[in-house]
Amino acid sequence: MRALMIGCTLALAGALPVQAQTAKDAKAPPANEVRYFNSLGDILGDLPVDAFIRETRQGGKVTAALLDVCYSVSTHSDRKDRFVLDLKVEGEKLTGSGQSTESKTPVTVSLIRKGTKSVSFDGKITLGGNLTSVSSPDNTDVDEKEFQQSQVVDDDLAETPKDFTQVSPQSLAIRVKRENFADLVKSLKGQNVQIALDSIATDCNALRSGHQVLRLFIDPARAAALIASLKAAPGVAAAGWTSGTYDMERAIRFAAGEWSESGKLNRDKFASMLAGVASKVMGAKPASSIWNDTTGELTFTIKRPSQLAPGLDLTETLEITALVSPDKPGGSDRLVVWLGIPSSKTTDETAAPQLQFSENAGGEEESTFNDDDGMIKAIAAELKGQRWDTDKAAWK
Repeated sequence: MRALMIGCTLALAGALPVQAQTAKDAKAPPANEVRYFNSLGDILGDLPVDAFIRETRQGGKVTAALLDVCYSVSTHSDRKDRFVLDLKVEGEKLTGSGQSTESKTPVTVSLIRKGTKSVSFDGKITLGGNLTSVSSPDNTDVDEKEFQQSQVVDDDLAETPKDFTQVSPQSLAIRVKRENFADLVKSLKGQNVQIALDSIATDCNALRSGHQVLRLFIDPARAAALIASLKAAPGVAAAGWTSGTYDMERAIRFAAGEWSESGKLNRDKFASMLAGVASKVMGAKPASSIWNDTTGELTFTIKRPSQLAPGLDLTETLEITALVSPDKPGGSDRLVVWLGIPSSKTTDETAAPQLQFSENAGGEEESTFNDDDGMIKAIAAELKGQRWDTDKAAWK
């Protein structure tokens, strides 16, 4: 009997630490939880905004909040500014003040947060001398993973593409630190490149990431050398090729041999062939052709009698742009030609005096280009080339 009592006592003694630990765990404070409201709109009146609120919660109670607002500096400007404020949490009231990162404009925020599953934010934001009433109802929150996924911006930059089917041989992208951006752009003076104008404006992604992506257009023959040079420039994080304006469905891959001379494309021969085939298919005559030394593009025109009003003896001029490049970086025995969509212009080319016409005001061009695909097929046949199969993502 005494042995039994001793055994029970030892068993109870062994259980006490476990019970004490369980009680200790029960008293541990709840872990912090981070949630985001990432669809806040119209919080600065008519100014376009990209804004979110990040909340830290403990046991369902908001203990900290941050407001991040990227906005256009005016309703008619693409230039962006941003302010990021830690908000003081006092029950339903969220308040904070600071200044914008770019123009150092003072900002003051006073919001009332209401709701649980569906949350509203109401109050006032003063930006500079402008006071805006905020009314943002029906906001639902997301977790960290979903928020980060919504913030990912694909700049479509490929430093070492295997070929030029997803990116264009003439379209470049350079990711550079914002503090080095202006100097990088200035360094391109005299480089014979075109700069995409919309890429020099600072967007919200650049303000938040600290990097801006500059996009360029250049003759494919000079692209690799420029990329190598720009990679060594101060602040450049990445440089490579990006997507362009030409459609792969309008591309033809062909053997370079017959169309090359001393390892380079015979431009005169190639331009003559394109204009000749296009003219035959479209019932026209070759008119002009010119190569752009900056972008490497060929623009050629062909002319045919206009069918708009046959009795007036008008002329329809079709303008077609083409880009030619090896099918992959580093050179190849195969070339690809991308053909742009023809544009049309009707003029009076009879003896003076001539009729003058205004540009179309919202109307469609006279030509529907029903023979456009026929032109591509005929050029492919002349080149003994391959067309792109979009469904299989491969050359036919």
